[in-house]
Amino acid sequence: MTTPQRPLRWRAELLLLVLVYGAYSGGRLLARGDADLAVGHGLAILRAEEFLGLALERPLNRLFSREALLGIPADFAYASLHYLVTPAVLVWLYRRRAAHYRAARGWLVASTLLALAGFSLLPTCPPRLLDASHGFTDTMARFSAYGWWGAEASAPRGLGALTNQYAAMPSLHVGWALWCGVLLWRHARTPLVRGLGLAYPALTALVVMGTANHYFLDAVAGAAVMGARRLLVRGPGVGADGRERREPVRFSRTSTIVSGGWDTSARELLPAQQPAPDDDTAAAAR
Repeated sequence: MTTPQRPLRWRAELLLLVLVYGAYSGGRLLARGDADLAVGHGLAILRAEEFLGLALERPLNRLFSREALLGIPADFAYASLHYLVTPAVLVWLYRRRAAHYRAARGWLVASTLLALAGFSLLPTCPPRLLDASHGFTDTMARFSAYGWWGAEASAPRGLGALTNQYAAMPSLHVGWALWCGVLLWRHARTPLVRGLGLAYPALTALVVMGTANHYFLDAVAGAAVMGARRLLVRGPGVGADGRERREPVRFSRTSTIVSGGWDTSARELLPAQQPAPDDDTAAAAR
C-alpha cells in the first residue's frame, strides 16, 4: 500500500521551478567554454553526420533561409515556444492531472540538470556560428528585423551577451518538446490535443535544424537525455508507462466494520470480508 502523498502547494512548486531554472541559466553562462574548442566540437559533429549521411540540417537551413514564409515563423517558434509550451503543460498537469504531476516535474528537472552537465563537458558551436564556407545561414540574424531577438541569439535584442551560444549539445529545445509531447499524448483526452503532442517534438526538431541553431545529433542527444531520465524518474503511484497505479481495495478479514462506524453481523459481510476459518472449523466442515 502506498503512503499518502503530501498535498501539492503551488507556491512551493513555483519557487522550486524558478530556483531550478535560475540554477540552469546561471550554470549555462558559467559553462561557456573556449570558442576554439566549441568550434572544434561543432565541426567534429558535422563531419560525423556527413560520414553517416545524417547531415539533415544543411538542406533544411537552405530552405528556411531562402523562403521567408518558412524562416520567419521558424525563428518565432524557436525564440518563444520553448518558454511558453513547457510551462503551460506543467500548469495543465498541476491543475488537471495532479496524479502525474510529481513524476513529470521530477523528469523535467532531472533531465534539465543532466543537459547542463552536457553543456559543461561539451561546449559546441551551433551551425549558424560556423564559418560561412560550411554553408549555413543564421536565420535569426537574417530575419532579426521581424522579431524581438537580435543578431546574437534568440534572447531579446541587446541581451545576447547573457546567453551561452555554445550550449548546443544536447538540444533542450528538442528535449523539452519531447517531454511535452509524451505527456500530452498520454494524458490528454481529445484526439486533437494528442495529435499536437505528436507533432510538437517533430516540428521543434525541424525548426532547430532549419534555423541552424542545432545539428541533427544535438536533437538526437536532447531526446536521449529525456529518455534516459524517464527510465530513472518515476513518481509514487506511477508505473513505467507513466500512468497512475491504483492500489487494489483490501478488506480486513477480522473487522466487522464495513462503513460509517456501523457494526454488522458476519452473515452480512461480503465474501472477501469473511473471516478465515480456523483449523478446527475447516476440519469439521470436511
